[in-house]
Amino acid sequence: MQLTGSEIVIECLKEQGVDTVFGYPGGTILNVYDALYKHSDEIHHILTSHEQGAAHAADGYARATGKVGVCMATSGPGATNLVTGIATAYMDSIPLVAITANVNLPALGKDSFQEVDIAGVAMPITKHSFIVKSVDKLADTIRKAFAIAQNGRPGPVLVDITKDVTADVCEYTPARPPKAERKARYSEEEVDNIVDLIEQAKKPFIYLGGGAILSGASEEVAAFAELIDAPVCDTLMAKGAFNGRSPRYTGMIGMHGTKASNLGVSQCDLLIALGARFSDRVIGNPKRFAEEAKVIHIDIDAAEINKNIRVDASLVGDLKEVLAKLNGRLTKQEHADWMKTVEELKEKYPLKYNKEQLSCPYVIEEIDRITKGEAIITTDVGQHQMWAAQYYQYTQPRTFLSSGGLGTMGYGLGACIGAQVGQPDKICINIAGDGCFRMNMNELATASRYNIPIVQVVINNHVLGMVRQWQTLFYGKRYSQTVLNDKVDFCKVAEGLGCEAIRVTKKEEVAPAIEKAISLKAPVLIECIIPEDDKVFPMVPAGAPIVEVFDGDDLDGQS
Repeated sequence: MQLTGSEIVIECLKEQGVDTVFGYPGGTILNVYDALYKHSDEIHHILTSHEQGAAHAADGYARATGKVGVCMATSGPGATNLVTGIATAYMDSIPLVAITANVNLPALGKDSFQEVDIAGVAMPITKHSFIVKSVDKLADTIRKAFAIAQNGRPGPVLVDITKDVTADVCEYTPARPPKAERKARYSEEEVDNIVDLIEQAKKPFIYLGGGAILSGASEEVAAFAELIDAPVCDTLMAKGAFNGRSPRYTGMIGMHGTKASNLGVSQCDLLIALGARFSDRVIGNPKRFAEEAKVIHIDIDAAEINKNIRVDASLVGDLKEVLAKLNGRLTKQEHADWMKTVEELKEKYPLKYNKEQLSCPYVIEEIDRITKGEAIITTDVGQHQMWAAQYYQYTQPRTFLSSGGLGTMGYGLGACIGAQVGQPDKICINIAGDGCFRMNMNELATASRYNIPIVQVVINNHVLGMVRQWQTLFYGKRYSQTVLNDKVDFCKVAEGLGCEAIRVTKKEEVAPAIEKAISLKAPVLIECIIPEDDKVFPMVPAGAPIVEVFDGDDLDGQS
């Protein structure tokens, strides 16, 4: 059948099972939006307040559902406003397709109005970026984009289409998308070697990364941990891949990981990294990381093997498939003495905070209690993000959505909107600091426009908390540009953008506020006022070995 380029875009989205698109229209992409208007009963469009919000919403939708997120923007500033969101998805391996439109083909390269080489701009932060200059290539390009986004290690893909291509006509033939491919690249000898290493170990430790969630390997991970009788720690990106209430769970590893995880990994004789990339925030000083251990690394991306840490054995393949194979080969192990040692570390070094005053950890624990650990929690970046990772007990995958690799302030609210759209039966709560919330709080208007029932919690300490914490500990308390004690009233802002608002200043007000916000089934902001000098502990100084983890008690002992 003969279709315009814009109609082909919509038909290709329908082929891929896309039900929701987040975006913002403009001149060059008008033809696509006109075609979208005619298919509004098949593809729901969420108009965000800013293109960055659209990219973050598509990202949150993808993380919460496991589907490919889709966002759209016009040329020039519309396209460049997507860049931070695309980079966020790239760093965390999130499948996303960004569709932009550019100026007409004859106007390319002439500094035309709102012209930007967005394919070139996005090249370093996408798995691939395309510019489509012929309508005959449009359908195949969009199909390739979705395949690339999902195959192997997931990630974002950008498709830029010149405006004349969106108007041109050609023959369109429907196609069924192939299944995502995650090809294994290992031998049976490599599997045998890893089985031998595991069965020889006396003190194994499992280190989970985000790949455990992306591969859908939670059940296989749980079975593997039982089979080899090992404790389990996770990264920020792996929250929920392993049950946070399990006796085997030791908490997060790394800069703000638990002492049990950091000290346990430093004492183990075999570290098994599953879908992890040995980030600098996890390993600290690479020369001192897991010094007593042999290291096994299993990951979908061969480029990650030996990139940051030299390993003793590795398998390149889909984690779910690899673990199923290993689980079928391994004999049941028992490490009672080692598990007792790790349990003693957990008992000796629990997470703790000042319970005499209102604090973010208390708010997080109340959210956990009220939602029974079943909500989807999104966060921005900073102290509140670490507290949300430490004090909410995640039991299911795809329930903690946060910018890990890029550390994007302003990520959480858009992501929360995307998660709620993708998982409408879930309670979705975004936890932000006051500094982060300022960056994209305009997206509350998006939530109110569509009555998307998110709960926005603002942890307001009137400072840039994490930066201030570093300034306190490492910069002689010189608080350069981190004090935010001004006249901004977040509750009035929320009400002005069409949302309900509740301010909390006492511990006893927390639970009623959360319960009311959830019961309203509408967008609600809860502002929690906490002290400016609360700190996230434990902590490892940047570049230090993780065995040098310290907390408030250690600092008190030095004073």
